[in-house]
Amino acid sequence: MMATDVVNVKEFQVLAKQKLPKMVYGFYASGAEDEWTLEENERAYQTIRIWPRILLDVSNVDLSTRVLGFDITMPVMIAPTSMHKMAHPDGELATAQAAAAAGTVMVLSTGATSSIEEVAQLNSGIRFFQLYIFNKTNAIQLVQRAEKSGYKAIVLTVDTPRLGHREADKKNRFALPPHLSLKNLIDVVPSQEQQEQIKGSKFETLIACMDQELSWKDVKWLQTVTKLPVLIKGVLTVEATEQALQASVAGIIVSNHGGRQLDHVPATISVLEEIVVAARGRIPVFLDGGIRRGTDIFKALALGASGVFVGRPILFALAIDGETGVKKALQILHDELELTMALAGCCKISDIKRSHVRTLRDRNRPSSRL
Repeated sequence: MMATDVVNVKEFQVLAKQKLPKMVYGFYASGAEDEWTLEENERAYQTIRIWPRILLDVSNVDLSTRVLGFDITMPVMIAPTSMHKMAHPDGELATAQAAAAAGTVMVLSTGATSSIEEVAQLNSGIRFFQLYIFNKTNAIQLVQRAEKSGYKAIVLTVDTPRLGHREADKKNRFALPPHLSLKNLIDVVPSQEQQEQIKGSKFETLIACMDQELSWKDVKWLQTVTKLPVLIKGVLTVEATEQALQASVAGIIVSNHGGRQLDHVPATISVLEEIVVAARGRIPVFLDGGIRRGTDIFKALALGASGVFVGRPILFALAIDGETGVKKALQILHDELELTMALAGCCKISDIKRSHVRTLRDRNRPSSRL
């Protein structure tokens, strides 16, 4: 199969497995321990049914929406993932170009192999910056660089006080290729030894340098050192949602780190609705994890998500055909969502309602309650 023959984003992963070195593919594709959560992220969508409406005029379907006040063409954005240059020489630059061309958001990772500034120089696309906190001095430096470079929000990842047990990386002896480096962290981490870890293979050791004392008070502190809205990525519980509201964050991303951190936590789609209810409409709730089809996106929106972030399909599309591959992946998801909306009787995003889907929990309730 050639990239030109790809008809859904899952096929990019099949091609990428054939093309990428085993170590690189394993880093992108694997999850923690038994990979139960990794698989459940996709599997859980299969338990949700779509209940369409018929005989409605769907001759004009509009996917456009707003995120944090910014207009985007569809509620599908690019999640922060690290080390894009392992997939393709153009790395994050190609991903950012594709996102801008598609009219949607890209979130640049702290662990990118292209710098904040390099990506910002490309075009005027809407970009957020994902932040790992090593210490407060480092965090301020990264946030200030993002602000100066025109990034529109900070996405603070909060589920990584330690690196999850990723057995594939251990078996494959994962190491960042020597010609690459984590560009955003050069001159940020304090010691020469840690800088060498960034340039070389000691990624796991580098992660161990992150602030393991990070707490909600640090979320409040972060908001005092930036004018940008702060989103929290890694929320899975009602309790964390309530704490996020108390911290006055700009939004939350329901995420289990793509199943790469703690195994046997629930799939993100399975906890989305209770988190949306807990948020009480005060902040937008986004979701990542397991999105592979337009029907998946539709289900997430019906359960209350303000938008979704996609990670692995973007990396695999990048590996196959660089910027063109990422554009195609985004276009496939756009077209699938548009078709799903039309067949379900929805002309715009706001037409997608809770009554358009039924979950396993719903099937145990009287239909009059739906």
